[in-house]
Amino acid sequence: AVHIGNPKTLEFQVARTALLPGLLKTVQANRNMPLPLKIFEISDVVLKDGGTEVGARNERHLSALFYNKSSGFEIIHGLLDRVMQLLEVPLSADKSSNGYFLRSSEDPTYFNGRAAEIVAYGQVIGHLGVLHPEVITGFDLNLPCSALEINIEPFL
Repeated sequence: AVHIGNPKTLEFQVARTALLPGLLKTVQANRNMPLPLKIFEISDVVLKDGGTEVGARNERHLSALFYNKSSGFEIIHGLLDRVMQLLEVPLSADKSSNGYFLRSSEDPTYFNGRAAEIVAYGQVIGHLGVLHPEVITGFDLNLPCSALEINIEPFL
């Protein structure tokens, strides 16, 4: 976490380093709404960066979450494909640095074997997958979720 020096209120002592926890809190507060729940957020996150004057930098992220009786991985993957199409980033069939592709990853946030890194032009820009059951139950949720979070700063 990135701590803020001299915050105006106690509520703003820590800046967000990821959007996904906020989406999970939103689903938690709205879990009695009709299914499926499909939510997204585009906002800045703060990351530690010793190379800057203030020791941190902002990045614009896009995060989306699908909550339903089935995980909906294909829906989140389809959303990623559409976002990349709108950003005019082509799918790289040969996994070169000419576009974007998915690469299997091991991330404790996601279910083992159901997670991927999103690589665009040779750089990892985010992750997507089916959330791990411990993450879901940590937010008092009981149905599967799929989510993605990407850094859209390079495309703006």
